[in-house]
Amino acid sequence: MMHQVTFDQAQQEFRVLLEQDLHAVVKYQQYEEDIFTITSTKVPDSLRGKGYGKVMMEAVLPEIERLGGKVVPECSFVVRYFEKNPHWQHLLAS
Repeated sequence: MMHQVTFDQAQQEFRVLLEQDLHAVVKYQQYEEDIFTITSTKVPDSLRGKGYGKVMMEAVLPEIERLGGKVVPECSFVVRYFEKNPHWQHLLAS
């Protein structure tokens, strides 16, 4: 299932539509044009524990890749996600 991703450069965030009008949010800072430093992630409280963190990351990472970007994970969830999902290691900024 494809989840709609909104790339909001003004707010420096990606929003992922999960259910009805509930969105996960991935906040980032961009110090360099192609480097997304992910500072925080949030899944709505009512959807926690249902695997939506993975859904959020599997929606946002291909979008960052499509944009030609690399990731610096500052958020602890994102750090753990990269550790558990080595197939995304190529997106880590060196």
